[in-house]
This record gives sequence, structure tokens and C-alpha cells, in this order.
Amino acid sequence: MSNIKKAFEQGKAFVAFITCGDPDLETTAAAVRAAVANGADLIELGIPFSDPTAEGPVIQGANIRALSGGVTTDKIFDLVRDLRTDITVPMVFMTYANVVFSYGAETFIATCKEIGIDGLILPDIPYEEKEEFLPICHKYDVELISLIAPTSENRISMIAKEAEGFLYIVSSLGVTGTRSEIKTDLKTIVDVVRQNTNIPCAIGFGISTPEQAGKMAAISDGAIVGSAIVKLIEQYGKESPKYVGEYVKAMKKGTIGEA
Repeated sequence: MSNIKKAFEQGKAFVAFITCGDPDLETTAAAVRAAVANGADLIELGIPFSDPTAEGPVIQGANIRALSGGVTTDKIFDLVRDLRTDITVPMVFMTYANVVFSYGAETFIATCKEIGIDGLILPDIPYEEKEEFLPICHKYDVELISLIAPTSENRISMIAKEAEGFLYIVSSLGVTGTRSEIKTDLKTIVDVVRQNTNIPCAIGFGISTPEQAGKMAAISDGAIVGSAIVKLIEQYGKESPKYVGEYVKAMKKGTIGEA
């Protein structure tokens, strides 16, 4: 069974996104451990990129700080090796095609397998172009996670049919960032997904409160939160893991309907 699916076995999953290297890799490691200790079922690790087109100002800022602090893909691979000494929940990388291309796609994906990364999210690769990476991902048993956006419309069933790992449903148009309310008709999107695959789907982009997480998880298999966690890390720096842990605990409760 796919390791990623395990994140969704115990009911509604809470997925935490953290940008690697902001403010430094030691803080990243401590924040990941705090998130897992407080109920995160899956960790999305962002590999910084100089032009992160899907990101709003919060995660863009984290990317810039991490890169100016000297983070590299190799250092992030070492971070994951360290995390895997005690972290057993599924972990995936979220980054941009250029990061993978410039490293060498085969070497990058082979290393993902070696260090225990279960999947890869590349938001700038449209469904129609995933063949560039898919055969290599299959070769090394790293799942290429597809995104479905509100604009996907008649492509939703097509994307869902070929999905692996989990489906990342983008809650709103635009870039990442917290939103006061999410207006997209997500239930209809999830219904189409359900008709075409039994792969779990989780909703991300804009979720920041336990109530929002609960609403999103009620219609899907889980909630994904990034910007709100990255904001805490920006605010508290090296002291942030404690705050990340407290926040994840509240969000996990919200996700499973206990908030």
C-alpha cells in the first residue's frame, strides 16, 4: 500500500506545510517534529525556489529568507535523512520543476526514494506535462501528486482517474495565503473526484482556523495548511516550533471535528 495513503487511514488527515531552511534547517527539523508530535498526519516540505509562482507573499518571503540563508537541495536531503531517524509519517516535497530539472530529475527522484520521501508536488507542472516526470517517479516508487484547481472543470475526472498518493484540491483561485472565507463550490469538485478514484483528497490554500479545517475536512479526506504555519515561523523564528506544535494541535482537532 502507498505510504501516503496511511496518512488518511485513521480518519480525516491534517497535512502541515513547512518551508525548509526558514529561518534555518535546525528550526525546520524542530518544527516538523513538533507538528508530528501534535497530530500532523503528513508533512509537506517546501524546497525553496527563487520564483515560486503559486505562492503568496508569506511563503514567497520564507523562500527568500531560506535561500539567502544558504539552504540548498543537498542540505534539505540531509535534513530529511535526519528526520527519518524518528519520523514515520509520510513526507512529500513541494517544489518547482526547475529545482528538479537543475538537480537532474533522475538523481533528484532517486534520492527522494533513498531518503524516505514518499511523493512530489510540482504546482507549475500541468497535468498534460507530467509525463516528463511520471516514468522516473514510477521507477523509484515516488508518487507524483496531482493538483485540482477550481478552474480544472472538465479535466477533474481525467486528473482524478490517473491520480496517485493523494489529490491536492486547491480551494480558491490565486496564490497561497490565508483567507477569511472560502467560496469555491468544493463539494461538487470532490463529488467528481469520488466518482473517478478512491485515492484520498485533501483541500489546501487559504485554510487558517480550526473551523475552516473542519469544514474542508467534512467534504474531503483532510485539510492542508501552509501559510498560517509559515507565518508563525516568520513571527517567532528559532522559538517557533513550540507555537507550531500548539497550532497544529488545535488544527488537528478542528480537522477531525473536535474544535
